[in-house]
Amino acid sequence: MDRSATAQHEGRFKLLTLPIRLHGSIWPSGADGGPTSGGAEMESGELPGTSVGSKPADGRGGWRAAFFLLAVGSLERIGFYGVQGNLIMYLTGQLGMSTAAAAAGVNAWAGTVQVLPLAGALAADSRLGRCRAVLTAGVLYLLSLGMLTVSSTLQTPQSQPPSTARLSFFYVALYLLALAQGFHRPCTEALGADQFAPSDADPGARASRSSYFNWFHFFISWGYFVSTTVLSYIEDNVGWTVGFGVCWATMVLCLAVFLLGARTYRAEPAVDTNPFLEAVRAWAARVFRRKDASDASERLIIREEPDDATGLAVKLLPVWLSGMVFAAVVSQDFTLFTKQASTMGRRLGAATGILVPPAALLSVVCSTFITVLPVYDRAFVPLARRITGHHAGITALQRIGGGIVMSCFAMIVAALVEARRLRVATDAGLIDQPDVAVPMSLWWMVPQYFLIGLAGILGNIGLEEYFYDQLPDGLRSFGLALSLSAIGAGSYASSMLVSAIDWATRSSGKSWFSDNLNQAHLDYFYWLLAGLAAVVAAVFFQFANRYMYRNKGEL
Repeated sequence: MDRSATAQHEGRFKLLTLPIRLHGSIWPSGADGGPTSGGAEMESGELPGTSVGSKPADGRGGWRAAFFLLAVGSLERIGFYGVQGNLIMYLTGQLGMSTAAAAAGVNAWAGTVQVLPLAGALAADSRLGRCRAVLTAGVLYLLSLGMLTVSSTLQTPQSQPPSTARLSFFYVALYLLALAQGFHRPCTEALGADQFAPSDADPGARASRSSYFNWFHFFISWGYFVSTTVLSYIEDNVGWTVGFGVCWATMVLCLAVFLLGARTYRAEPAVDTNPFLEAVRAWAARVFRRKDASDASERLIIREEPDDATGLAVKLLPVWLSGMVFAAVVSQDFTLFTKQASTMGRRLGAATGILVPPAALLSVVCSTFITVLPVYDRAFVPLARRITGHHAGITALQRIGGGIVMSCFAMIVAALVEARRLRVATDAGLIDQPDVAVPMSLWWMVPQYFLIGLAGILGNIGLEEYFYDQLPDGLRSFGLALSLSAIGAGSYASSMLVSAIDWATRSSGKSWFSDNLNQAHLDYFYWLLAGLAAVVAAVFFQFANRYMYRNKGEL
């Protein structure tokens, strides 16, 4: 038997024996320096018998594998947001915290949630590999949600604050949940994109990869929708123990689906050996005590080729900063939009009708993703592809720029709606009565939420696709984490901008963010954000026109 036949036979044997080895060494060492069959080195987390094409001969990769990971992403969002979406209500209710203390606790935890994907992605790309990282996240999710469920059963008399032991147990569980999300969020999405490896044999793989990012957000939007409706109702009306228990059961199903699809996954072999990749891996190896860290450092010292790490960083930084400004603009939907909605008429039907919660309009953003993404992927992309010849219809940078422009329009509409709300409040004599609902329907705000959803479809997904594609193959989890960090940094930037403007306007008269919104000027702030988005969009498109993509297929 010749060598090629032997290799093919070995690949088939590994595929057939995979289910037996699920409890053994299915996740090869690869990045740890361990040898693979045939003496070849494998990328961290690569499964045995993988190939590099999007339609490999051994049946791995492609949409068959991606569908498992799309389901995993949706289930994970249900379980995670089942806790995050209603966390402040649990803190002020079950744990008896003040609103200020609960808000501070939620903000600190949310900041940690935004930062940990960087650590999780580095650990995956330098040591664990993406498959192992997702499996680790699954175990951490079950542990943390199990602890939260147990914590919710510990009753404390209403007149007494919760004990230090109960609070400590709760916060350990909560931050374990954040750590699990840090491993899961970037690695699952990156692993799904890895199933579409562009090659001469499969020229459509790049288009499939771009489409995958659209459908990933379509599926996780369903996860957001279910968690913010069904689970929040269960927690508020049935009980927190039942609610957290449902989150735990959802994660059991999530991990089961991931393992069920294990035989279909393909991890892409590392082909990039540039200095930037080795520099990050050497640093990460020291942090995670990887045994070949010294070897990586030595390779950096003796390398004679010019260092292109600075050049790559220079290319990425403008996009990251633009993403941060974009996120600072669109982050108003969770804060000021909700506060604005709380002052308006929220009754459905007659005066005794159902009172719509101010945050309910956030479902418009999820609904926009769910309804528009299929149209974007199946109608807009093919049409644009015929015009531009680009596999995704438009480039990743054009998509990001479109998201920034859409965020500008969202702020213009928000400013006009707020200006009208202030006029209605003045005409109704409610300037000094902030607790009385302004006679203006809540539904006036639907267009600005819809535009925020469109901005997310373009900007958020464009950022993820860009950072995934432009970083070296071995750092693609880290690339997705970078895009998430830009969104997190934007939220912090928005908070600092609000604080600075509040201080400046309060010292010179009435604050734009007065507690009495009928005397505030949120419309001025929205106009400021619209102007900022317009300037950034103009500069960004100039940058995009001159940008040289790492992959020629993106031109």
